[in-house]
Amino acid sequence: MGDNDRLVYSTGPDGKVSCPNCGKTPCECPEGLAGELRKRNQTEPVRISFRKAGKGSGMTLVEKLPMHPEGKEELLRKFKKRLGAGGAVKNGALELQGDRRAFVKAELEAAGYKVRLIG
Repeated sequence: MGDNDRLVYSTGPDGKVSCPNCGKTPCECPEGLAGELRKRNQTEPVRISFRKAGKGSGMTLVEKLPMHPEGKEELLRKFKKRLGAGGAVKNGALELQGDRRAFVKAELEAAGYKVRLIG
């Protein structure tokens, strides 16, 4: 290395960003399923609705969630594990099997999101 060589940016020893609180990748902090309580910068509230189509128990939809797609996948994984229900992320919306509006609303409000129940 010459005199002009220097490290400009590094995310960590293996290229992954670790959590500043727990030091793990991915974060395993116990602040709740939807993340820690903090002021969220939202232009409109998260919409939670229930849709029943044909057979089955219907599904809970979570739309307009201002989160990165990978964060949505992680949040859905936590919801599914806690509820014992199936679900998917389709077109940017979280879909959970069954009527889980109250649970999802409580979790997102605990994380600081503004939530509106639709229907």
